[in-house]
Amino acid sequence: MEEKIYYFQKPGKENTEKTVRLALERAERKGINHIVFASSTGYTAKKILETNRNEDLKLVCVTYHTGFYEEGKNSMDPETEEFLRRKGVRIVRQSHMLSGVERSISRRLGGVSRVEAIAEALRSLFGHGLKVCVEIAVMAADSGAIPVDEVVAIGGTGRGADTAVILRPAHMNSFFNMEIREMICMPRYKRR
Repeated sequence: MEEKIYYFQKPGKENTEKTVRLALERAERKGINHIVFASSTGYTAKKILETNRNEDLKLVCVTYHTGFYEEGKNSMDPETEEFLRRKGVRIVRQSHMLSGVERSISRRLGGVSRVEAIAEALRSLFGHGLKVCVEIAVMAADSGAIPVDEVVAIGGTGRGADTAVILRPAHMNSFFNMEIREMICMPRYKRR
């Protein structure tokens, strides 16, 4: 089998439209019915809705847990969230799988947890976007929003999207059963 991988020169929001287009095209060509993507404000989600022509595609938006930026507040405003739901997007709001309560412990007591080490290894070696793809796939699988079968995952660095992969997700309690099966696109240089 031969597939192309698209490389961006640098990570960032400016790669969102191309990432979305490449991911949707690959999903259609491979017959993949689920796209899971990160979107904290709705920007990436709206780009996917603008580009998607496949009404049968299941779109799953994973967003920050309530209180990520400010106690008791969501990063996505209620109007955007309602708009996405009306368009058939399933929204998963959950704690980060690769930090969660362990980040709180590290901030308070110092040190680094094994989970944070996994996150840093993914981020350093493959870029922030790939770390996000892995993390949201687990979060969505744990919430029952995607099957533990091939899906397309879209992540990014900061805002927007710059990385897309085909992967087989896993649940948190079987994390090492995850398989990244195909790279669709990613930044060549990992830091801005």
